[in-house]
Amino acid sequence: MGRGAVGTFDGHGSMAPGDTPRRSEKGDTMSHEILDALSQITREKSVDRALLIETLELGLASAVRRKFGATADVVVKFTPENGKIDVALRKIVVDTVEDPALQMTVEEARAHRRDAAVGETLTFPLQVAEFGRNAIQTAKQVLIQRVREAERDRVFREYADKIGILVRGVVQQVDRGNVIVKLDHSEGFLPAREQIARSYHRQGEYVRAVVINVDKAAKGPQVILSRTHPDFLKRLFESEVPEIAESIVEVKAVAREAGSRSKISVFSNDPRVDAVGSCVGLKGSRVQSIVRELGGERIDIVPWSQDATVFVSRALSPARVTDVRMNEAEKTMNVVVADDQLSLAIGKGGQNARLAAKLTGWKIDLTSKSEEKKRQEIERASRLEVEKLGLGDATTEKLISGGIETVQELVSTPLEKLIEIPGIGEKTAEKVLAVAQEFLASHVPVMAAPVELAFTPETEATPEAESEAIPEVDSEVAPEMESEAIPEVDSEAIPEMESEAIPEVESEVAPEAESEAASPAHVAADETSENGTVKTDGEGGARD
Repeated sequence: MGRGAVGTFDGHGSMAPGDTPRRSEKGDTMSHEILDALSQITREKSVDRALLIETLELGLASAVRRKFGATADVVVKFTPENGKIDVALRKIVVDTVEDPALQMTVEEARAHRRDAAVGETLTFPLQVAEFGRNAIQTAKQVLIQRVREAERDRVFREYADKIGILVRGVVQQVDRGNVIVKLDHSEGFLPAREQIARSYHRQGEYVRAVVINVDKAAKGPQVILSRTHPDFLKRLFESEVPEIAESIVEVKAVAREAGSRSKISVFSNDPRVDAVGSCVGLKGSRVQSIVRELGGERIDIVPWSQDATVFVSRALSPARVTDVRMNEAEKTMNVVVADDQLSLAIGKGGQNARLAAKLTGWKIDLTSKSEEKKRQEIERASRLEVEKLGLGDATTEKLISGGIETVQELVSTPLEKLIEIPGIGEKTAEKVLAVAQEFLASHVPVMAAPVELAFTPETEATPEAESEAIPEVDSEVAPEMESEAIPEVDSEAIPEMESEAIPEVESEVAPEAESEAASPAHVAADETSENGTVKTDGEGGARD
C-alpha cells in the first residue's frame, strides 16, 4: 500500500493539488513560544519533557479532528530541537466512500496523484497556522490537563510512602478554619478537625504536621495533614529526643486527647539509659519544646512494662494503685485505689482513666478500697458451701476433689462434667444437681452489684464528660446503688490531697528545690519518681 505527500488542504478543508507547505514567520514565532512554554513547565512543575511533547501532539491532533472529523487519521510530529510542528492528514483511496473523514474516491485521489489506486493511503501536509487560535486553545487545554494529572501522580508517588511522617511547611491560605500549607514540591491540606483546639495559624507562619492520607481523587491539595493525630506527638518526640531517633529509647504507645492531655509510654533498650529522663531532658528542656508546639497540652511520660498489671498501675498516675486483678480472657483489669485517690485515678470527666485504657489497650474497672471491701464481704456472705446440701461425706468429698466447693459452682456445672468426676455416676449426678438447684432456689443470697467505673480503649471523650468531673457509673450498677456508690468528688482534687499526690515543680526550679529528688525535670539515668512516671503541667514544667 503506497503512501505519499501529494498536497495540502486549504483552510476550508478542500484539497489544493500541488501546494507546497511553507513555514511562515508567524509559525517560527509560535514554535519558539512553544519551546519556551515547554521549558518553563518542565522546570516549574517537574514534569517529564517527553510527556509534555506527547501531550502537545495529542492536543494538536484533537484540534485537527474537530475540523476534519472525529475519525480522521491525523499525524502530528513535534521536533524538540527547533520547535517545528509537522501536521498531516492521511486518507485511504476506496471505490465507495463510507467515511469522508478517513476515505476518498479514486477520482479525488487522482486529482492529486495520477497513478493513485484503490487501497493506497495518501498523506496531505497541513499548516498549523490554518487552524488559528482554536487549535492552540485546544492543545493548551489538553496540555494543562495532562500537566495536572502528571503533577498529581508525582505528588501521590512522593507522599504515598510518607504517611505518618512529620512535615514542615508555610501557611499559604486560611479559609473557614481550613489551612493550605505550602510544602516542598506540593501543597498540604490541614482541615479544621485536624487542628488543635484554640490554635491559630497566620499566613506566612511555619507549621509542622503529620501526613495522615494522600487523596488522589481530591480536587484541591492531595496531602492531608493532621496536628491532632497520636503519630504527631510521637514524631515530635522523635525529632526532639536523639535517643528515640537512634532507637535507644522506644515509644511503645501513645494515647492523646489533642489540646488537653496525652500519655506516652517509653522503654529503653539500653539499661544504662533512663527512658523517662531522656524524654524529659535537662530541666525539662526537651518536653517543654513539645508542650509549646502543642499549645500547652499536658503530657504524661509513662515507663512501659512487660508486666501488664505494672503498666496499668503506672498509666493511672498520678493516682497510687493499691491492687490490680487481671482477667486475661476478657482483657480486663480490676484496679483498686484508696478512697482519696479515686478522683485522681478517674481524672476530669474520666480523662485520666480513659487515656490509661487507650495507652495500655486494657479495659480498666476502677473500684475504691471501701467498695472493694464491701464486695468481698458480699461474696463471703453469699458463698454456699457444698457441705450444706447434706449429700453425705463420701459424695461431698468426691465433689470437692473434682473442684466443686460451692452450691453455685455445682449448679453451673453441666451434667456431662459431673459424670466425669470419679465415683459420680449418671443417676447420682442427676440427683445431686436436683438437690443443689432446689437448695439454691430456697436460699437466694442478697447481692449488691459492686460499683465499678469501666473505661475501655474505645471510650471517647464527650462534651458532657469534659464539663463534668464525675464519670458515668457502669450500666450494670443498680439504680438504688448509684447515689451511695459514687462519691461526689470534684475533678480538681482537694488542695491538701493534691499537694501530697502530685507536687508540682516548675521548669525554672528554685535553687533549694533543685537538690530535691522530687523534680522529674532533673531525672538522671539512675533516678525515677515513685512509680517512674513524669507529668508536664501544660506550661512546659514537669512534675511527678
